[in-house]
Amino acid sequence: MTSPRRALLVVDVQNEYFDGPMQIQYPPREATLANITRVLDHADAAGLPVAVVQHTLPAEAPVYAEGSHGWQLHPDVAARVKPHWKQVTKNYGSVFGNTDVAQWLREQNVDTITIVGYMTNNCDLATAAEAEVHGLVAEIISDATGAIHLANAAGKVSAEQVHTTLMTLFHSNFAAVASTKMWTDAVSSGTALPKDNLVASALEGRNSFS
Repeated sequence: MTSPRRALLVVDVQNEYFDGPMQIQYPPREATLANITRVLDHADAAGLPVAVVQHTLPAEAPVYAEGSHGWQLHPDVAARVKPHWKQVTKNYGSVFGNTDVAQWLREQNVDTITIVGYMTNNCDLATAAEAEVHGLVAEIISDATGAIHLANAAGKVSAEQVHTTLMTLFHSNFAAVASTKMWTDAVSSGTALPKDNLVASALEGRNSFS
């Protein structure tokens, strides 16, 4: 089996998720940030291609307003950005929407993307789901991502429920789910992360709830 040709996608690690209305609620945001920086440092040391993404809306928008404090990268990420890393802004959930990220990945001969950042329930989900369209394997680092509480006319769900449910969903089809430690070990050894599949997950789920 050939080693994965990985790139790290650092998705929307912006101040909005720490002191704005979109504060990450689960896992604890400071813990996820610490793991994001560990992943970044390990990726840089391993020579992996890195793309740092910022969600961007017009200056009058209530969140992600270009140039605002909330729009800016968290200082712990901003301080690590290297000149040779790719930096891109987006205005869709997926990092592939209206950007040249897919082309950049092809130019880097990447076949596997690793997703860290925010949010589990929006941009991470959209990116992982679209990866297969571009012929890419996706990985997501469960303790280097995070979700928010959600409530609307359709119902109410806690950030922990959102995050846990989506990690199970990712691993069943869209992305291999791993901890920071599992991922750094896999990068160091040049191995792929294991992922379940939808049929096996369905059968296991049926057995678990029968």
